[in-house]
Amino acid sequence: MTLTTRCIAGLAGLMLSFGVLAAPMEVSGIKLDDPVEVNGTKLQLNGAGIRYKAVFKVYVGALYLGKKAATPEEVYAAPGVKRISITLLREIDSNELGKGFTKAFEENTPKTEMSKLIPGLIKMGQIFASQKKLQAGDNFTIDWIPGTGTIITVKGKPQGEPFKEAEFFTALMRIWLGPQPADWKLKDAMLGKPA
Repeated sequence: MTLTTRCIAGLAGLMLSFGVLAAPMEVSGIKLDDPVEVNGTKLQLNGAGIRYKAVFKVYVGALYLGKKAATPEEVYAAPGVKRISITLLREIDSNELGKGFTKAFEENTPKTEMSKLIPGLIKMGQIFASQKKLQAGDNFTIDWIPGTGTIITVKGKPQGEPFKEAEFFTALMRIWLGPQPADWKLKDAMLGKPA
């Protein structure tokens, strides 16, 4: 290997380690950008996978963080902006999706925290109820922005006022990363574990 080739290879490796050459990842035909920019902050793809219900593919879930995290606790404790991105793989009644999220939210939230999170849960249910149907390819994101709160964006449009409580975003993350996740394989995938 010539000196020039080694320099180019070294430079490419350095750029890759800083995310300059990071390429989009594809899961079940859905392209996931890496990195993404949220509120002026670059986030890297921590992991992504497919949510199955029985044998059906429902959506692709992706977790974006400032730096990689391998456990739910690391994700919850990570400072700064965070994003969960959901892209549907089939048409779904948004009420059904909202009910599924509510159930997973309740199953993974300690009873002591539940009472103060109920107003946010009701508001989130209303956001999904107002969408009627979501089509294959539709996307929504759930962003935590320190100082602002949790912002739910459906098909590129922010929905209502931000949810101010940090506990609400953590409770939402538990839908996918909690002790009773929506899908165990998706939990592992979002935490960057190999399939």
